[in-house]
Amino acid sequence: MDREPARLANHITRTVTGPMWHGPALAQALNGVSHEQAARRPVAGAHTIWEIVLHVTAWADIARARIHGERTGDPTPAEDWPPVGATGEAEWHAVVERLRESHRALAREVRHLDEHAIGEKVAGLDYTVSNLLHGVIEHGTYHGGQIVLLGKVLERSSR
Repeated sequence: MDREPARLANHITRTVTGPMWHGPALAQALNGVSHEQAARRPVAGAHTIWEIVLHVTAWADIARARIHGERTGDPTPAEDWPPVGATGEAEWHAVVERLRESHRALAREVRHLDEHAIGEKVAGLDYTVSNLLHGVIEHGTYHGGQIVLLGKVLERSSR
């Protein structure tokens, strides 16, 4: 029988790589998105695809720190939604790879957690490690949907 940490680690990995039952995983949603598209804001007031990728990555890193009791406070606005720097093709590839690596690293650490630890509260916070990790999965899925929709808007606006 699978251990809960292994199941959660698998779901964290699949949030980026797939397969997902509901539609594309993050990497699939980003497949074919150019650096120009990722940086373009097709809807006033909406985040760009680039900003969303940085945000999802940041929260995977925050979750890793919280598992180790290193982060309990709310992130600053710049940590929550990191600013986009240069928007060239190389930078875009690096940002997408960083998204993959943040989730791989989190999944690796979760896989090695004690079964017990999953039900424990996150140090200094009022929710369990299980809630935190399910949140990472749900967060990636939610923003994956946004990326797909923004991609469709970008396609239409470039016709």
